[in-house]
Order: sequence, then C-alpha cells, then structure tokens
Amino acid sequence: MLKQIVLMIVGGAVVVVSAMIIYGNFHWKLTTRKLREQLEIARVPVEPKIFNSHELVGLPVPVQRYLRAVLTEGQPIVTAVSLEHQGTFNMSTKAEQWYSFNSTQRVITRRPGFDWSARIAMMAGVPVLVHDAYIAGQGTLHAAIFGLVSVAQLHGAGEMAQAELMRFLAETVWYPTALLPSQGVVWSAVDDHSARAMLKDRDIKLSLLFHFNDNNLIETVSAESRAQMSGGKVTRAPWQCRLWNYMQRDGMQVPLDGDASWVTSDGLKTYWRGHINTLRYEFA
Repeated sequence: MLKQIVLMIVGGAVVVVSAMIIYGNFHWKLTTRKLREQLEIARVPVEPKIFNSHELVGLPVPVQRYLRAVLTEGQPIVTAVSLEHQGTFNMSTKAEQWYSFNSTQRVITRRPGFDWSARIAMMAGVPVLVHDAYIAGQGTLHAAIFGLVSVAQLHGAGEMAQAELMRFLAETVWYPTALLPSQGVVWSAVDDHSARAMLKDRDIKLSLLFHFNDNNLIETVSAESRAQMSGGKVTRAPWQCRLWNYMQRDGMQVPLDGDASWVTSDGLKTYWRGHINTLRYEFA
C-alpha cells in the first residue's frame, strides 16, 4: 500500500512538472515573439547597401587593417542576424556553478537592438529560461524557472539600457559591417593595436575599447564600467569579452567562439562561454 502511495505521489509530481514545462515553453515562445516583433517595429532603413573601402579613410590604422581583413569590397551591409549558440553559463557571482545552455538570438543592426532567448539546464527537468534584450532604447533581463517563476526581472532605460547596448556593440564582431562609420560607429585612435568605438542611440551614448591581435582581428572588447546584477542589486564593474576561432561566413570573417567576464581584483570572473552554431544574415 505504501509503495502504491509513493508511486502515485511521484507520478503526480511528474505530471505537474511536465505540465509546467509545456506551458512554460508555450508562454516563453509567445514572449519571445512579442519582443522580436518590437525589434522589427523599431527597425529603420540601412544605407549604404554595400561596403566601399573609401569609408576607411581617416579611421585609426588598426581599425582599417581589421575591416580590410574581415570584409571585401562590395560586401552587402548586414541589416539583421539570426543566431544559435550553445555553451555554459556560471549562475553564481562568487562560486563556480556552470550549467549548459542553448539559445537563439535575433539582432537588428539599425535601430540597434537584439533579443537573446536562452534555456539553461539547471538540473534534470528544471530549466531556467532567460531573455536578455535591448529594444528601442530599453534594456531587459528576465530569468524564470520553467519560464514561469521569475528569479530576476529588470527593465528600463538608464544603466540597464546602457549595459545592453554595450553588449550589442561588443557583438558587432559577428556582423562586422555594423562597425563601419556609415552604420553609426565613431572610432578614435588609442595605439597600434587598440581603438575605441563610440555608439549613440538617441539619448544613450557609450564607448568600448577594441584590441586587435597580430592577425588584425578583434581579440578583446572591454568596458571600464558596466552595470551588473549582484546580490539582487545593480552594481558596476569592469567587463571584458574575448573572441577567437574566426571563420568565413557569407563573405565575412567572424569569430565563432568567445567568453564574457567581469574584471575583478582577483582576475577575470568568467560567466559566459559560448560557441555559435549558426549565423543567418539578412542584407541591405
């Protein structure tokens, strides 16, 4: 009798969890669709339609070398990208608690915006679904168990929006025509292997430091200060992305592997390690 009761309880729990997973996935897909519809609404026409090397005149030397290395004359300008990633995510700001994830991402280059939708496998049968987004000047971070029970939810302008626009600018290495002056980026010289890129979207203005390796490719992108979620509060800390494994995709050289870290007094605190499985571009 006791065994039957236990089996009934376990069976009931399995049914409840399965129902939560099914409904949570359905709800999350609806939310993802709405966010990506908002991206499309904010979209503006892109000019010019193709890359002309005359754009490089006057740019810092390492930027010129990089753009000549990753683009060819006449390369169509990227207007949108759909990506799929896989990797691991550290869910702790202090310890090493790595969990696998897979994700999709939609990017619009002008007006700059993106939505990253990830599924993090915290434990068997219990996923955490995450949206990280920048849409029409607003930043969003939402994480929910099963896609239903929120464990983090931030949205708005100010620091949140600036942090998400920083992510957009750092990830332009995946759609490098977005780093051209005609696409809104203003470059300033630092040294023979570094340059600073400034991007403005309406009232939000920021800059990141790009470092180029001996192959003239972007190796790191960093910020002196970026907003982060720590202990339930928003704080600021230095931030860095590393990029490698450059491959040709639709005529452009782009990195397929990377990581993101907070820079602490004890060194790098990496929280994201990812690989790009697919890149699907839309061109002007």
